[in-house]
Amino acid sequence: MTCVALLAFGYAPEMERNTRQRFAIREAIARAGRPLLPQEVLQAAQADAPGLGIATVYRNLRQMVEQGELRAVMLPGDSARYEACDAGHHHHFQCRACLRVFEVQACPGNLSGLAPAGFTVEDHDLTLYGRCRDCATARQPRSAPARADKPPARAGAGVQVHRRR
Repeated sequence: MTCVALLAFGYAPEMERNTRQRFAIREAIARAGRPLLPQEVLQAAQADAPGLGIATVYRNLRQMVEQGELRAVMLPGDSARYEACDAGHHHHFQCRACLRVFEVQACPGNLSGLAPAGFTVEDHDLTLYGRCRDCATARQPRSAPARADKPPARAGAGVQVHRRR
């Protein structure tokens, strides 16, 4: 089929390019199995879509969130990470050494008892903080270096509960 015939059937070269790029982005997130920063998406997706740029990654992530295919994972003090929406209810673990975020399938269940009297809990999102398997076995110092954008950790502050948006 000639290019003219393809165009007559609604084929547009730009659409194929975007589809290939979107496929690469989708595959990068699926292969990672954890929420990724846009830069991590770019690095992983470039294997399937050489020449992919960060602006295209951001544009596709935004569109995929709007279409309900991805969700943004917002952790306090951090940039959004992206994961597939098909994961169901789950929580997250952030490594304080490498700052990667992982999915946690366990859930403590009903947290209504933690709310002040007269308050109604509508949803919850739990984030655990510590060291991932890679960092825990790398024999790094016990405490992660302080980051300027994060307040110092309090004793026993390994769990933070915040409202999901």
